[in-house]
Amino acid sequence: MKKILSLFLCSLCFAENIDELYKEAQNLENQGNYKEAMLLYKKAADLNTPEDKYILDLAKNNEHKVDSFTNMKKAFYQNQIDKVNDKETDENLKQIITSDFGLYPYKKNYLLPVTYDFNQSEDRNSFETAFQISIEKPIAYNIFGLNESISAAYTQKSFWQTAEHSSPFRETNYEPEVFIQFPYKDNSVLKSYKVALNHVSNGKNDESSRSWNRVYIEAYFQLSNLFIIPKVWYRLPENGSDDDNPNIQDYYGYGDLTFLYVYKKHTFELALRNNLEFNDANKGSAELNWTFPLPDFLSNLDSYGFFQIFSGYGNSLIDYDREVHKVGLGIAFSR
Repeated sequence: MKKILSLFLCSLCFAENIDELYKEAQNLENQGNYKEAMLLYKKAADLNTPEDKYILDLAKNNEHKVDSFTNMKKAFYQNQIDKVNDKETDENLKQIITSDFGLYPYKKNYLLPVTYDFNQSEDRNSFETAFQISIEKPIAYNIFGLNESISAAYTQKSFWQTAEHSSPFRETNYEPEVFIQFPYKDNSVLKSYKVALNHVSNGKNDESSRSWNRVYIEAYFQLSNLFIIPKVWYRLPENGSDDDNPNIQDYYGYGDLTFLYVYKKHTFELALRNNLEFNDANKGSAELNWTFPLPDFLSNLDSYGFFQIFSGYGNSLIDYDREVHKVGLGIAFSR
C-alpha cells in the first residue's frame, strides 16, 4: 500500500474541473488498462498546476515499471504461443500466460534473510529469517458515487528458523481483509480514510493457536512529505471457549499510529502501538522501517534495501504477550 500511497493521496487534491478525467483514468487503471489510463492522465496534466504534474510524473514512472514486465510477457504470448480459433479461449489463454489478474502490492513485500532477537528464548534460535508477502485485488470502484474503491487483500508474514537443523517455520501469520477506501474531497491535510474487516490467525488448532477478528478505521493525513496514519479498531467478540487469546488487547491495545516520511529515494516509517494503560500494565511496541536505494549493481526498478527494528509486544501472534527486541536487514520488493 505504501508503495502507491503518495500517488493515490496526492491525486485526491486535483482541481474540480478535471475530476472526471481522473475518475475515468483511475477506472481504466483499476481494470489493468494502463496505456489508456496514462493517455487520460497526460491530458489532465495540461490543465494542472506544476505540483499536480509532478504527481503525474510519478504515475507515469510507476506505470512504466509495471508495463515493461507485462509487455515482455505479452510479447511472449504474441510471438511464441500458438493461437486457437475461439476468441474466448484465446483471451483466457492470454490471461494465463501474461498473469494479468489485476493483483497489486498492498503492504510491504520484503525478505529479511537475517534477523536477531536480543531476548534469548529456549524454544527458538535468536537468528532467523523473516519475510512478508502482501497483495491487493481491487473489486469495485465508485459504486456509491463517492469515488470509493473496494478491495480484498491478503498478507502473510513468516518466521523461518534457518539457523536451526531442518530449518522449521516457527510461526506464520495469515491476514485476509476486505476494505473500502474513500477520498476526502476537501482540500485539507486529510486525504482519505478506510474502513476494513480484518482477520489474523496463525493457522494452528492446538494450544498454540492464535487468532482475532477486527473492524478498523484508518485515516491518511499529509503534511508535505510526511504522512500521518492513525488507525483504531474494535475486536469482534468471540465465545469464551473459542477465544485463543482473550487478553490480546492488553498487549495490542485499540489502535496504532504510523508516521511515514519520504525523502528522495528513502522512506522512514515509524509504527507505534500502546494499550494506553498508564501504570504497571502498560504494554506496546515500536517498529522502525527504513528503505533505501541499493548499489547500482544490485538495484532494479522495484527493489530497495530494508532495515527493520522492532521493540515491544506483538511482533507475531504467537508472541503477542512476549517482549521482543529485534533487528533485521534485507530487501524490500515494494514499499
